[in-house]
Amino acid sequence: MALVLYSHPFASYCQKALIALYENKTSFSMRLISDGKAFAELEALWPLKKFPLLVDGSTVVVEASIIIEYLEHHYPGTVPLLPKKADAALQTRFMDRFFDNYIMTPVTRVVGDSRRPATGRDPIGVAEARAQLDTSYQWLDSQLNSHEWAIGDEFSLADCAAAPSLFYADWVHEIGKQWPNVRAYRTRLLARPSVARVVDEARPYRHVFPAGAPDRD
Repeated sequence: MALVLYSHPFASYCQKALIALYENKTSFSMRLISDGKAFAELEALWPLKKFPLLVDGSTVVVEASIIIEYLEHHYPGTVPLLPKKADAALQTRFMDRFFDNYIMTPVTRVVGDSRRPATGRDPIGVAEARAQLDTSYQWLDSQLNSHEWAIGDEFSLADCAAAPSLFYADWVHEIGKQWPNVRAYRTRLLARPSVARVVDEARPYRHVFPAGAPDRD
């Protein structure tokens, strides 16, 4: 039975899973959750209504990181996204969590605030999120001075997480020139065919970005 991904092209965590699927040319069909029927199906499968969600026959897999690991175990391709060695796998998982928790989470906080009415804004929370992004950029810059990808010379799960995180992060809180390694890494990510594909597929939805999508990338 074919894999089915409940997803949306503009959603960062969906892009993370899509990059993994595209890297290994894994066959799947997409259920676009903006369609009412597909969203009802999603809710029936996972009452928390979070996506992406992968269906493989009778198996339902939620959370982008878990989906990528599931694909690695059950549908391995020519691009291994999780190292076989335990220590390298732990480092990969750590960097995956870094991009989700310390880049994408504060980005979501800033974007979410922009969707609130003026009377409900949280300037202190937004300032805290921007400060966290600065700290994350600084730390990441120090880690990227000796290799091409997040954990070395091979593209991995961590880079699947990094691509959408840094893509949107630079939109809401620019990666300054004082972090040249992060800027260069983001450029490399956007040039990767699997990443370029998800960026292109998301272009028709840029008008929905609450803070306004910049005219670049």
